[in-house]
Amino acid sequence: MRPFVRRTCVVVTSLALALAGVFVAVPAVNAQVSAGSGTGPYPAMYETDLRLSNHTVYRPRTLPTNTTLPIVVWGNGACRADGTWFDDFLLEIASHGFLVIANGRPGGTGQTQASWLTDSIDWAIRENSRLFSKYRGKLNTTKIAAMGQSCGGLEAIEVSADPRITTSVIWNSGLFGTGPKPGLRELHAPVAYITGGESDIAHANALDDWSKLPSTLPAFLGSLDVGHFGTYGQTNGGEFAQVGKDWLKWQLRGDQTAGQRFTGPSCGLCTDPDWEVQQRNLG
Repeated sequence: MRPFVRRTCVVVTSLALALAGVFVAVPAVNAQVSAGSGTGPYPAMYETDLRLSNHTVYRPRTLPTNTTLPIVVWGNGACRADGTWFDDFLLEIASHGFLVIANGRPGGTGQTQASWLTDSIDWAIRENSRLFSKYRGKLNTTKIAAMGQSCGGLEAIEVSADPRITTSVIWNSGLFGTGPKPGLRELHAPVAYITGGESDIAHANALDDWSKLPSTLPAFLGSLDVGHFGTYGQTNGGEFAQVGKDWLKWQLRGDQTAGQRFTGPSCGLCTDPDWEVQQRNLG
């Protein structure tokens, strides 16, 4: 595993969020990860596509023929345009049978914006029907998740009003301020907030968001005491990747066994002493 080297990044966005970043060494543009990446049944890789500039696509190396892939769009921390910044985490997700599209090219620089996530959704839907596309008929375009870490989590919130979104996962993030948060009123699909506990600079924002979510919205809030940098740089994305893939398997594939980590008073994370959990309208 490549070590993470920490530094603080200040990103000025329309939401004026100051974020901490985590930097890793990354492969060259257009490189593909070796077979066997991730612990899921579909060894994963990443690549770029000329039809979707400024993005990195994570997918099973061999596209399955017996199932279609739900779509996950990802915004990076610090809104950084580096599509391989969270590669261990995203490869793990993809290895469980998802198409994951990250903002930024491999090793890219510069800043992203929320519209890039919408671009990813549009591209995936086009590719699923485009003649001669390797994804033709391989994607489930009715099951789409918006996810992001820190500043990328804000991007995910911004696009989650899109009626095509099936679920949103907000990692180490939350809208700034303690007043009204109109953007949260537009959320219409189940949402999960995952934070790094009280030492996470975004934890308080996430808690405030939680208090202002629509009262009928299915929602989950889980906190693990790992700070703002989470477990993304650990082998296969660490604990955060396992929680993330189970939420996606439940929400996008209807996997009720995976859903048991989140539902009911004796849910898997509820009974895990390392996690603090809140639930709402999850059945």
